[in-house]
Amino acid sequence: MRILIVEDDEKIAAELALLLNKSGYQAQALSQFGNVVQDVLELNPQLVLLDINLPFQDGYYICREIRKKSSVPIIIVTSRANEIDELTSMHLGADDFVTKPYNTQILLARIASLLKRTYQQEYLQNITHNGVCLDVVSGMVQFMGQSVELSKNELRILSLLMQKAGKIVPREEIINDLWQSDEFIDDNTLTVNINRLRKKLESIGIQNFLLTKRGMGYMVCA
Repeated sequence: MRILIVEDDEKIAAELALLLNKSGYQAQALSQFGNVVQDVLELNPQLVLLDINLPFQDGYYICREIRKKSSVPIIIVTSRANEIDELTSMHLGADDFVTKPYNTQILLARIASLLKRTYQQEYLQNITHNGVCLDVVSGMVQFMGQSVELSKNELRILSLLMQKAGKIVPREEIINDLWQSDEFIDDNTLTVNINRLRKKLESIGIQNFLLTKRGMGYMVCA
């Protein structure tokens, strides 16, 4: 997923880009602000992080003009933390509103949630890695002619890990992803779900597929 950062504070823009790139997104920050609307339309990102206080034209104008030609998800990220700014942003077509300073994990969770809602029909229905096939629609894992059904949380965990195969996914990121469902997940519950998921995978012959990286998180072997 490509995310475009429209932020004139170079330090904040660089920090955001680094955070997003480390989280598996392709982030790009604009360096010129004379033709933001045109740049957004030409770059065609999957999501825009848009500041309100910008040179030449403010974020309100830019949001309104983008909405005339595109339905790209827009999250307003600004230090102007009041209800009027939030309401104005929503009326102009923004999808979400985050105030600075923000909690980075919450921002990532909001981004992930908005992307999933927007591109739900385009999301992977089948994920295959090292012979393991996860059918996201049915919630079944298949391997060497055998299959097992996963619970809702097990499905979300394995889907996230398989999409980032070979990379360590922090426990906090998995918990934040699960928080988007209607069931609260805490650290202990995550451990229980991971253990159950590993046993189900082993029941159909999938060995050493889901790895624990102590003090860091979990990963699917590369």
